Amino acid sequence: MLRLGGQVFLENNEPALWAHAMKQAGFRAATCPFDGKDTTLMQAYLEEASKHDIVIAEVGAWSNPISIDQSIARQAIDYCAERLQLADEIGARVCVNIAGSRGTVWDGPHELNLTDDTFALIVDTVRTIIDQVKPTQTKYALEMMPWVFPNSADSYAALLKAIDRPQFGVHFDPVNIINSPHSYYHNDALIKDFIEKLGEHIVNVHAKDIWLQPKLTLHLDEVVPGQGNLRYDVLLTQLQALKRDIPVIIEHLSTNEQVAEAAAYIRNVAKKKGIPL
Repeated sequence: MLRLGGQVFLENNEPALWAHAMKQAGFRAATCPFDGKDTTLMQAYLEEASKHDIVIAEVGAWSNPISIDQSIARQAIDYCAERLQLADEIGARVCVNIAGSRGTVWDGPHELNLTDDTFALIVDTVRTIIDQVKPTQTKYALEMMPWVFPNSADSYAALLKAIDRPQFGVHFDPVNIINSPHSYYHNDALIKDFIEKLGEHIVNVHAKDIWLQPKLTLHLDEVVPGQGNLRYDVLLTQLQALKRDIPVIIEHLSTNEQVAEAAAYIRNVAKKKGIPL
């Protein structure tokens, strides 16, 4: 069974109020709502999540472990290990980061990002992070990006093989690898290919949408689910066929109204396909 999740925006993020708002929104999965530094607060969140059947799906470790600046890279690796430790402690499904970038913008493009040397560097940094923590309950995974590995099903599969750690999992964000008119108009085939090749390793999914603007040269914009061209019918059907408890997390929205709109659209698609969320 799939678990739809997302974020709720509250003036007071007290754990019981957070859990109530999540339940009211119909969400059964969440990104980590605490930093782990206050153990009493963390325990209160975990108790409320358990009470309301809300899975902490992911702990973010957003940073640049492959920075060309060695001091930034070292700090990022330590931060990723710290976040992976937290994820493992609380039993989150995944600790997720992007691979990083060789440029000055931690999540941006650079001419060196898609080279063999950078692929090898990503392998080394992921191994270092996992080996430092040795998690037993959670996976470490990389969110796909259009301009750094993993940027396709095949490059993700190659990373899985090269990293060679059972604690390394797959985070699926189809919007992030739609990077051409062909992949945009045929994203049903992209989704099927990815899940066929990597479905057994998928631990978390991000739910967004994408729209191809009719202007030169090429503009692909992220939009609210339902306002773009992503084949949610195919995505949800293929994920459901895996017959596992997989979180599908709505992200990158800034208001409760946007989140409700996205959730309603995804639930409507799921209902038509007979898929419980």
